[in-house]
Amino acid sequence: MLFNSYIFWAFFAVVMLLYFRLPHKYQNRMLLVASYIFYGYWDYRFLSLIFISTVVDYFVALNIAKQDDAKLRKQLLLLSVFTNLGFLGFFKYYNFFSNEFAAMLGTMGVDVSLPVLNIILPVGISFYTFQTLSYTIDTYRNKVQPTDKFLDFALYVSFFPQLVAGPIERASHLLPQILQVRKLDGPAFSEGLFLVISGLFKKVVIADNMAPIVNTIFSKPVNELTGFEVLVGLYAFAFQIYGDFSGYSSIAKGVARWMGFDLMWNFRNPYFATSPSDFWSRWHISLSTWIRDYIYIPLGGGRLGNFLTFRNLVLTMFLGGLWHGAGWTFIVWGLFHGAILVVYHAIEAAKGKDYFTQPTSLGRHVLYVVILFHLTCISWLLFRAESMQQVVDMVYLLATDYRITDYSIYVLGNILFFVIPLMFFEYITERKNDLLYLVSANPAIQYVSYLYMVLMLLFFVPLQKQVFIYFQF
Repeated sequence: MLFNSYIFWAFFAVVMLLYFRLPHKYQNRMLLVASYIFYGYWDYRFLSLIFISTVVDYFVALNIAKQDDAKLRKQLLLLSVFTNLGFLGFFKYYNFFSNEFAAMLGTMGVDVSLPVLNIILPVGISFYTFQTLSYTIDTYRNKVQPTDKFLDFALYVSFFPQLVAGPIERASHLLPQILQVRKLDGPAFSEGLFLVISGLFKKVVIADNMAPIVNTIFSKPVNELTGFEVLVGLYAFAFQIYGDFSGYSSIAKGVARWMGFDLMWNFRNPYFATSPSDFWSRWHISLSTWIRDYIYIPLGGGRLGNFLTFRNLVLTMFLGGLWHGAGWTFIVWGLFHGAILVVYHAIEAAKGKDYFTQPTSLGRHVLYVVILFHLTCISWLLFRAESMQQVVDMVYLLATDYRITDYSIYVLGNILFFVIPLMFFEYITERKNDLLYLVSANPAIQYVSYLYMVLMLLFFVPLQKQVFIYFQF
């Protein structure tokens, strides 16, 4: 049930009609049923996984809060961790690690044949696993008080707008909103409308029009490509994945806003970042803050000197890469981001912590943005490639073949046509430091902006719908 499909909006219309006719107590119950229907539409068999995680973490959190025995509290937390990560590890990583383990033994002359299972990855498992894990961890840390209302907690785990691709919410933010009375007022409607239309624009107009270009370039034999075609293909993918994922997050936030919820921002103009740390404070914010709070800081963060800080950065980004997918390209993608974080941190240690975030001139600021954008595009090669061999071949082309072809000019023209208006608008929101600038802008600016987005949605809808990229995670 895609956000860019008619069936979702029919489903949502029914939900809204029922939602505001019910008292608060029954609103939550209806939303829980709707969320299970939404998830079950993908594959009803995996509803059992969400339900088991919900039951385990509900009782674990309540018992952690009641216990004074530190050892027993830790054992209860480990029960939650092993249950949730056990499901995630089996469905997402079993085949990858069993194949790699067998291959490693093979290099040592040991012939081992481990069973390869035909496993379907449950949609959204990486997202809701981290969301429900944060609840038990925060309860263990005495940062949240667990709820004794099972149905409300079940809604926290499975709230349908953000269930399958985030943002990964925290109990301290979302659970109080579930417990309180909600209503739809004028400002909430306006914010939701902007978020939904701009999200559909980014997904349908930007991402889905970049997708055929990206698919063509990455499916071609390397000997039929030039380095410049690879480069513009990376530009196209950079905006495809941004439009796709930030578009989903915007629609999710907008839909939730119409129901009286305020989900966290997951993106904040990431391609205007000047350093890797700045980028990760703007891109997939709910994941980057999750791995910061539950992995990086517990490892020691940046408090233990440069060497251990660098180790923590690389290890954290390695795990972030592994969260995205079971494959060497994702692992190396995470390590690459860890490496550039280390390099930038080393420069900041020598030049000052504000060296990149507060440039001394406009020219230097633009230079930092351009450099980081191209480093990010190189990382997207790792993210999108089918294999490490394809990565190596394409990097070789990038370094050796600068021929400009008719096709590369066509691709670049498409990127400029679709992306420049988006980046111009984001530049304005960046300068004004207001992601909801359009909601309160001059009526003439609002009219022109909405008219542009709606017309583009009417006239530049690709023939083939594209599934959201992050559904695979």
